[in-house]
Amino acid sequence: MAIDPPYLAAFLIGLTGGVHCFGMCGGIVGALTLSLPATPSHPLAARLPYLLAYNLGRIVSYVVAGALAGGVGAWAAHGVSVHHAQLGLQIVAGLFMILLGLYLAGWWMGLSRVERAGGVLWRRIEPLGRRFFPVRTPFQALGIGLVWGWLPCGLVYSALVWAVGAGGMAQGGLLMLSFGLGTLPTLFALGTVAAALAGWIRRPLVRHVAGSLVILFGLFQIGLALRMLA
Repeated sequence: MAIDPPYLAAFLIGLTGGVHCFGMCGGIVGALTLSLPATPSHPLAARLPYLLAYNLGRIVSYVVAGALAGGVGAWAAHGVSVHHAQLGLQIVAGLFMILLGLYLAGWWMGLSRVERAGGVLWRRIEPLGRRFFPVRTPFQALGIGLVWGWLPCGLVYSALVWAVGAGGMAQGGLLMLSFGLGTLPTLFALGTVAAALAGWIRRPLVRHVAGSLVILFGLFQIGLALRMLA
């Protein structure tokens, strides 16, 4: 079955944005992993249910946020041509992706201000996660993941801007699901081989390549929208 280009692109954005996930969430994953019950034998097999639960909760929160963003975008488009509204939002999302690429590569750090603005909501949500510590069951790990999904993050915000123009709640939710699955390899690896991954992720070349790819995605989105408008 063919995958729609926007969903594939969202997956690739999440995948290439892994360098940001390492810097943003590496400490969180490390703390969560260290808080797990001691497992003297087969540590990876024992940690697997917890890591899956953390990430499942995080992606569920992304899907909920994407559905809300898609619903808001569809409602806002009622007053104008839906087609033109979606293309306009696609251009905005493309511009946001360009800014994100510059941020990932370390060439421009303006998105850090957006993350700080999101901290207002995070300060209200974060205390909910403390209720699930210490982590003793995968259910507690799921609860922490649900809270973790609302962590202020320029990468997530870029995808949510895109979800606003997805066309509706279902489309916005699917787009954020695709994005969340793209982030999964990096964050799952952080819970298993974080030390080995750290040196590779921090290389300037890796960050520059990842940022450049995201910029190219943004330019492609803008070019496609302008072509359709013309």
